[in-house]
Amino acid sequence: MATTLIPYLGFDGKTREAFAFYAQALGATIETMMSYDDMPPQPHDAAGCGGPVPTGQGIMHACLALPGGAMLFAGDTPPGVPHEGNKGVMLALQYDSVDQAHSAFHALAQGGQVTMPLAPAFWSKTFGMLTDRFGVSWAVNGEAIALPQEH
Repeated sequence: MATTLIPYLGFDGKTREAFAFYAQALGATIETMMSYDDMPPQPHDAAGCGGPVPTGQGIMHACLALPGGAMLFAGDTPPGVPHEGNKGVMLALQYDSVDQAHSAFHALAQGGQVTMPLAPAFWSKTFGMLTDRFGVSWAVNGEAIALPQEH
């Protein structure tokens, strides 16, 4: 049985805007953008948020497909549920070339904060970290360097 791990981000009403930004910055495709109003009818509290089933144009589920097959999911925090941000998580991007890494890094950094500028690292020809304008932390690697194998 195969297992696929897909990061799922939460936003405070910014999923639609964030995914439009990520699609452009990463050359990705938005495959799903489902609002609470798009959900089929649900019994009371089916969303598990401790209150009525959310309604409105907030995003219940979004799916972004990146080149190469990786995916990213996200949704807006349901109304009445406190949004605490995406804490303690960093999304790592691995590119085959330094140029691809530079392009993604600079696009994601627009309006955000670079925490470590792109520079060579012992595992990659270029590596950098940033927090984008939506508060999501990213690590960007370009062209891996083979590490010595332990024996």
